[in-house]
Amino acid sequence: MQMAAKDKGYDINVNHLLEIDTKYRELLSEVQKLQEERNLHNKTISGKPTDEQMAKGKALRERIEKQEHALNAVKEELDIELMKIPNPAKADVKVGKDESENDVVRKHKEQTKFSFTPKDHLVIGETLGLIDVERASRVSGARFGYLLNEAVLLEFALVQFAMKTLMAEGFTPVVPPVLIRKDIMRGMGYMEHGGDEDMFILDKDNFVLVGTAEHAIVPMLKDELLSKKDLPKRFVGFSTAFRREAGSYGKDTKGILRVHQFDKIEMVSVVPEGEDDKEHEYLLSLEEKLFQALDIPYQVIKMCTGDLGFPTARKYDIEAWMPGQNKYREVTSASTITDFQSRRLNIKYQDGSEKKFAAVLNGTAFAVGRTLIAILENYQQENGSVVIPEVLRGYVGKDVIKPPVK
Repeated sequence: MQMAAKDKGYDINVNHLLEIDTKYRELLSEVQKLQEERNLHNKTISGKPTDEQMAKGKALRERIEKQEHALNAVKEELDIELMKIPNPAKADVKVGKDESENDVVRKHKEQTKFSFTPKDHLVIGETLGLIDVERASRVSGARFGYLLNEAVLLEFALVQFAMKTLMAEGFTPVVPPVLIRKDIMRGMGYMEHGGDEDMFILDKDNFVLVGTAEHAIVPMLKDELLSKKDLPKRFVGFSTAFRREAGSYGKDTKGILRVHQFDKIEMVSVVPEGEDDKEHEYLLSLEEKLFQALDIPYQVIKMCTGDLGFPTARKYDIEAWMPGQNKYREVTSASTITDFQSRRLNIKYQDGSEKKFAAVLNGTAFAVGRTLIAILENYQQENGSVVIPEVLRGYVGKDVIKPPVK
């Protein structure tokens, strides 16, 4: 446990945890013995209790209350420490310190070539009247942007295309809440070890703004007992996502690449134990299917242990080629969380006479802002126009976004 946590970059004090657990078990045993003593004492009383019997009963009750209070305090401390233990990585995940040790699994399509110097998405977006970060900064501050005109049509084209594709695969469409309780987010495993620093938290109301639709979709099944015959359950959710981007100040500040608010289409799967590896590859294949339909070059990255994150056991990213930046950029991720979240949220299924914890997975269909960037930069033309990917033209209602006539 300690080594698995260390491989992911987390320090777990196992000795301290064992000390608390020992103390908890000792107190639990004491409370149980006192309760047994009380029960035996009560059985000795027939009719009206004597003063001696009443005094002994009172003394037992007070001792039990005192020990139960101590037990509850230690139990709370134990729960806090247990919640700090990360989900261990799968055996096939490479041990590595950070993203520099991630592996490229495969590449799709050659990088887009131009006969001219390609522009970045912000220059394209401002020229075509699609993106306005200047006005957004006056209204909301840095790392916000307005989408305008055909950018809006492209956003909803991506949403409709993803929904149509995934519903055909049997996914249930969901528009979830974007505010969830803090205890629910903690159950998802995203608030430990400083994870809450990247969240917008409304302490006054005990709410957290979701960073992806998955944060509100998985807890839909909290405390439920499912039937194995009804698994897998697959959902595709559309929501706005909110992230503080803590620790990224000064990085990627131009345009809409790294913003505090963006829209996202997210996949969630709940499957029986032992079936998450197969489901993980399935979710990744759907992400690739969507980006192949857009005909955008990308590479698939398999994350090492140091870049997995607290609840994740294995993770793949798709990085789309961004010619305006001359680099690949993350546009999707697909993760298996195994039974880590289902244990914390009590999501079980009935398998014959057994009740088991389900495996939970998530994967991005489209992070809209970054997908728009990939489209604008890969489909830009020398005359300043942007060709709309063929698969989206029916939703947008045009083939090309043309510069305004001067």
